[in-house]
Amino acid sequence: MTKFFYIAAYAALLAATSCSQKQEDDNSQTTPQDIFFDRLSAQCGKAYAGSLVSNDRLDKAMQGKAMVIFFTQCTDTQVRIPFHIERNPDEWDRSRTWVITRTQNGLRLKHDHRHEDGSEDKVTQYGGDTADIGTADLQSFPVDQESIDMFSKNGLSTSSTNIWSVGITEGDEPIYSYQMERVNRKFRVEFDLSNAIDTPPAAWGDE
Repeated sequence: MTKFFYIAAYAALLAATSCSQKQEDDNSQTTPQDIFFDRLSAQCGKAYAGSLVSNDRLDKAMQGKAMVIFFTQCTDTQVRIPFHIERNPDEWDRSRTWVITRTQNGLRLKHDHRHEDGSEDKVTQYGGDTADIGTADLQSFPVDQESIDMFSKNGLSTSSTNIWSVGITEGDEPIYSYQMERVNRKFRVEFDLSNAIDTPPAAWGDE
């Protein structure tokens, strides 16, 4: 009986160890969101040129304008990506920064909008969280309730159905893309990640 007891106890210990190891392996699996965030982080310190690729009439003033993104202020949980738009030769709008953050439930996109003196715009820190696991190439962020409330307060209720998408692809033609879409509205810019350029001045508020 004693021998049988020790054999049974040993078998139970092996089973528990195996189960524990399997749980650890499952918890350590890399997700598409992990790969996506790592791709963003790998670009830290680099800047790239891009352009508007959508043709919505509301963005007519941006058509043909030079655009630059700069991956900066990267941590294990957050990447800030200032988005600069040329106004005129030697004059740039540096008011926009995309902020992508890891959360316990996925990823979050927020828009940090500043005035030239560094103060926050009245419409800022809006965005949303991922609703699904997405892919390593593309993550989508439906508008959150906090943003809906702010849009409504500022007469921008048409933005209450916004869905933002951020893409980062690898391969022969690596591209970073940012898109905002809702009914009858689409804004999309793309940046060539195969050719880094000189880093731009800091975004407003980041000096």
